[in-house]
Amino acid sequence: MTTRYKCRDKYGGMETSDIKRLKALEAENRKLKQMFAQLSFKAQLQEEIIKSSSAYQGT
Repeated sequence: MTTRYKCRDKYGGMETSDIKRLKALEAENRKLKQMFAQLSFKAQLQEEIIKSSSAYQGT
């Protein structure tokens, strides 16, 4: 399937402004997912540090 048909299947019937808005929303969604992943990883590391520090202190 060529690119033209893939675009037509995905964006068929949409106005140019709608397509631009959709692409902007998709980019924002990717950015937010990346931010969420980074924050989740940071929180997980903090929990592990707290657990290891409390185990080290014997509490």
